[in-house]
Amino acid sequence: MPELSQAKINAFHGIDILNAAQFTKENLETLFLVAKEYEKCLKEKKRLYDMDGKVMASLFFEPSTRTRLSFETAMYRLGGNVITVAEAADSKTSSTSKGETLRDSFIMVDAYADLIVTRSSEKGSAQIAADAAKIPVLNAGDGIGQHPSQALLDIYTIIKEKGGVDGLSVALCGDLKNGRTVHSLIDFLSLYKTKVILASPEVLAMPQEITTKMQAKGLEMEVTNNFKYACTKADVIYMTRVQRERFEDLAQYEKVKDDFIMNGSMVKDFKPGAIILHPFPRLNEIALDVDAYEGAAYFRQAANGLPVRMAMIALVTGNVKFATKI
Repeated sequence: MPELSQAKINAFHGIDILNAAQFTKENLETLFLVAKEYEKCLKEKKRLYDMDGKVMASLFFEPSTRTRLSFETAMYRLGGNVITVAEAADSKTSSTSKGETLRDSFIMVDAYADLIVTRSSEKGSAQIAADAAKIPVLNAGDGIGQHPSQALLDIYTIIKEKGGVDGLSVALCGDLKNGRTVHSLIDFLSLYKTKVILASPEVLAMPQEITTKMQAKGLEMEVTNNFKYACTKADVIYMTRVQRERFEDLAQYEKVKDDFIMNGSMVKDFKPGAIILHPFPRLNEIALDVDAYEGAAYFRQAANGLPVRMAMIALVTGNVKFATKI
């Protein structure tokens, strides 16, 4: 991986991170180098002050556990502070429940904080935030649109687990229609020399506009409905849950929710060294007996979200303090 430079770090200052397509391979490498430094600081239990005196607005209009907590922990680990709106489907705590538009909410929060992290069930909501606010906006998931921070930690995990991304076969499995994590991840994978296997029930296939875009980029892809076949051909198996909340017809959900289920007996047929990733939450698509498999990397993957999101926060606000040593 190339050297870190102040110029590369400065390229992030003041930007919004809304989708994976905005990244170059060089951008990824810079962010991962910063994340690696923060990961080292975490392991050494260093007290950081990079975001001292800064405030992050954590605006989650859709339920979240790992993403919200890791972003907020990332800010605290950097020495900053957090103001939060965290809503559940049955418990509205912000003025959006009174009819206030997201745009107005974001304009107001712009006066309170130094950056915004936001999630909403509305596709395109992060762009609304970026248009309304002057401070940097980080997209923590916008409906079935994008989830760039998750895809960033996914690539970071693949590099840590496999030593790199080039030359790997990556199977994206499950709900590829509604899964915003795979919508972002496939964009990042197109920056490398990889083969992507798209494995899903037919009704949950990757949207055509995405596969067409990937074909134009020259990404090698294979489409299959055979889950076991995809798993045996991949170096990285990326599982996703079937997203019940995205179905208008629950009968259709019941019909497909159990189509792709991985259990412990399957791992013996995997390629040597194959790893399993999952963005969580997990339902029944990975049985608990798979957890004992050495390549079950999904909990390690979730932990990687902390240094990656620390890097995102510090980079877009121009507060990577260790960079002064470069």
